Amino acid sequence: MGGVIVQPTCSLEEVDPTQVAVFILSGGDRWEQQPLDKELADVLTRLDDHQVPLAAICAATTAIVRAGLIRGRRHTSNGLEYLKKQVPNYTDPALYADAPAVRDRGLITASGLADVEFAQEIMAELAVLSEEGRAYWTKLFRGGRLQVGS
Repeated sequence: MGGVIVQPTCSLEEVDPTQVAVFILSGGDRWEQQPLDKELADVLTRLDDHQVPLAAICAATTAIVRAGLIRGRRHTSNGLEYLKKQVPNYTDPALYADAPAVRDRGLITASGLADVEFAQEIMAELAVLSEEGRAYWTKLFRGGRLQVGS
């Protein structure tokens, strides 16, 4: 959808949880138009069972819900009503957070309009930069201006 080309280095069956730092599901129309592949649901469950962080943005958040991986964790998406419409058997509205991005115990979800906040939460999960450094990075990329002398 955004012109990004992904070149897989292994099949879903070959994914080794010990070799994955974070598994990122990018957004796109595919999540709204096709059912969740059983192979992908199995890999997501296996990664989650091994405490590998899962990150989903935009419509990819529906894959997390369809795979049954909310498991008592706060989450977000493109809106609560959007999630209910896309996943009619969605049962966790009490855990839904109306926020750009949410990180809860290895699950990172974000609205399709929150790419910078999504990246910030992934960096926080992986302990990339200090908290202050991530805040600066987020302000820089969200605001589009360098802070000279800071």
